[in-house]
Amino acid sequence: MTQLQVAIDLLTTEDAIALATKVAPYVDIIELGTPLIKSEGLSAITAMKDAFPDKLVFADFKTADAGELEADMAFKAGADYVTILGSTGDSTIAGAVKAAKAHGKAVVVDTIGVQDRVKRAQEVIKLGAAFVELHAGLDEQAEAGYSIQVLIDEATRAGVPVSIAGGVNLDSIQAVKESGAVVAVAGGAIYGTKDPAAAAKALKEALN
Repeated sequence: MTQLQVAIDLLTTEDAIALATKVAPYVDIIELGTPLIKSEGLSAITAMKDAFPDKLVFADFKTADAGELEADMAFKAGADYVTILGSTGDSTIAGAVKAAKAHGKAVVVDTIGVQDRVKRAQEVIKLGAAFVELHAGLDEQAEAGYSIQVLIDEATRAGVPVSIAGGVNLDSIQAVKESGAVVAVAGGAIYGTKDPAAAAKALKEALN
């Protein structure tokens, strides 16, 4: 079954927890976006895990170096998942996986900026990543002609556990599920609406 992940790109812990409180009944994974972590630091992770101990907390570090050290920081702060960039070296990913094993947690490799996402996904699963985020970032989504269908097609071809992030909404979520993705990541489709709880509920029902 495909899990639902909310990506929270707000800039204060207070706002992030307020949003999470509304959507928590309908999501499996709460992601603290990179801007939020850069704005508030590790304390945002701890605050979120303390507020929602029954949810998986996803720290979107997008680590490019010092994989073991940064992953260790995230896990000590309360994260269940931490992201390492797929464009970085194998040793950085392997280091993060080492930290994850020590904590009983998991590494997700983010393919933002990777040219051949499918190939890299297959490589990093062998390094011990729990799953790979096929990710079109906000800037890529804003480019003319962008379509989430690219990620959906890649997920179908990858043959390894992946999540899809980059324009998941009610129109696309069925195709995301059918691609075999283990996680669907929704950001703006939840926090950009007048009623985030209703939006999250609708997405969860579509997945079920």
